Amino acid sequence: MSENQKISLAKNLIAGGFGGVCLVFAGHPLDTIKVRLQTQVTSGESRLYMGTFDCFKKIVMKEGVFGLYKGMATPIVGITPISAICFFGYGLGLKLQTPSQANTKYGVMQTFVAGMVSGAFTTLFIAPGERIKCLLQIQQASGAEVKYAGPVDCAKQIYRNSGAKGVFKGSVATFIRDVPGNGVYFLTYELMKKTLTPEGGSSANLGAGRTLLAGGVAGMMICIYAFPADTLKSRMQTAPDGHYRNLRHVFTTLYKQEGLMSLYKGFSAAIIRSFPANAACLCGFEFALRFLNWAAPSL
Repeated sequence: MSENQKISLAKNLIAGGFGGVCLVFAGHPLDTIKVRLQTQVTSGESRLYMGTFDCFKKIVMKEGVFGLYKGMATPIVGITPISAICFFGYGLGLKLQTPSQANTKYGVMQTFVAGMVSGAFTTLFIAPGERIKCLLQIQQASGAEVKYAGPVDCAKQIYRNSGAKGVFKGSVATFIRDVPGNGVYFLTYELMKKTLTPEGGSSANLGAGRTLLAGGVAGMMICIYAFPADTLKSRMQTAPDGHYRNLRHVFTTLYKQEGLMSLYKGFSAAIIRSFPANAACLCGFEFALRFLNWAAPSL
């Protein structure tokens, strides 16, 4: 597991924000496709999108290339503090469990728990941003009139109509997705770094190629674990107020009307997205951290 180096929470915070920006730029187009596929209703009516490629083609044809970047303003503005808090939480989780002896390594459970701490830190901030992002991503899918002029207008309308409860709609599903999911994410990343480290070398000094590979695999693992909860979250966040009573009602409704596999609608887009997006995020974090260690060793 990770070498027990001195962990700087300030550096984790700054480098984490940079990694988050890298993630959004690399992964948002496929995230848009994923949300469109997750939220389309197929029971009793023909499907608008037949799959990942069909969705991509129709978005580009009807809305242009920038249609793939709908709703990106929200994660770009929000991802810097959210990703920063995520990596801050991970660093804090490790510091709270720092092995007593110098030059030892963190164990599997220590890394997993530290990842869960990072997920708990970020859930409160992620849920409102994803609520806005999902609504903006789907609003032109059916060809209906555009309801929201942008993320600020979307947030205002949600608050005006439903109050704070409407803004935080989907928070329980986000918690279920992100707390264990972040544990899986960071554990996989650290295991991959260890596996890819040459004998006698340090995982802290991996090259860009191996860091990208480790980050991409970690992204795919969290996608596999978290996707059903993410589908429930997207359905709840984009449904009209009162359509679902709670998260259990979302699940039972989907199961009865569309079957268990409805939880995996859009999975191909998500799994394809997960590799480059998370490879970019974790590589950006690692190299930003190395830069900060060089530029500000005492920070």
